[in-house]
Amino acid sequence: MNRQHTYPATAPGMPSGIGDATAAWQMGRVTWKDVPTRTIDVDGVAFAYRELGPDTGVPVVFLHHLMAVLDDWDPRIIDGIAAQRRVITFDNRGVGASGGSVPHTIEEMGRDAIAFIRALGFKQVDLLGFSLGGGVAQMVALQAPDLVRRMILAGTGPRGGGGIDEINRIAVIAYLKAALTLSDPRNFLFFPRTPDGKRAARDYFAALKERTRDRDKPISLQARSAQLKAIKNAGLSAPDDLSQITQPVFVANGDRDLMVDSRLSADMARRLPNAQLTIYPNAGHGGVFQHHRVFVPAVLGFLAD
Repeated sequence: MNRQHTYPATAPGMPSGIGDATAAWQMGRVTWKDVPTRTIDVDGVAFAYRELGPDTGVPVVFLHHLMAVLDDWDPRIIDGIAAQRRVITFDNRGVGASGGSVPHTIEEMGRDAIAFIRALGFKQVDLLGFSLGGGVAQMVALQAPDLVRRMILAGTGPRGGGGIDEINRIAVIAYLKAALTLSDPRNFLFFPRTPDGKRAARDYFAALKERTRDRDKPISLQARSAQLKAIKNAGLSAPDDLSQITQPVFVANGDRDLMVDSRLSADMARRLPNAQLTIYPNAGHGGVFQHHRVFVPAVLGFLAD
């Protein structure tokens, strides 16, 4: 059954128990800003990854966005989910500190993600894919359905949905604005230029700076180019048969997403047999970061069902 939810512009605090659990975890254990970076050999290629949270249950594997490395995950989301679930983040092939070269299609990225998960010895995982990572997550579910228990797809849409092929133009405009204002392009790509959006952007970038040691390598030019080509190819490709993905899926986006229109997220949710859709108000591509106080407990509740 497909369900749709919206949330008020002023997000409430975490429900009772979840905030306490997060605080207890951070007091007694390593948090995202200090968790060590590890590597694992995957078919002769070193993959960089980090993991934290309780070493029990089905792990949640995070798949990150265009031009992102490990340090681009919002620690408020990582630590919040890791309070109750084992979280694993990684640089896919050719990204950040991982070896090899980034492939030019999301199908290949999906195969690399599957190989990484299996190299860690997992028989089943939950996936949280943001933006490009959401497209890769769909490929994992289509190519290795037995490997996936549940999925969260944030700020993403279906392959062949239309509009995604314009990502190059959107990114160029954002980078020009960033150069003129000496700021990060995600200010323009992830958050609306409203007072609330600008405040959310400041909080997001402050959170990203919390980790000061053992930071990841920056994204390479080859990786940037290959990822953009993969996204454009996905936008121009024939749609996937999403009815094959029968696992429960939580789809989330902002209502002002410049990169992946929320209508694409809604279309994807309609085509998935067992999906629920949440659209966050007055939020952009980074709506799950702007509304992290409601997103984190929603994810934990969804994964616990």
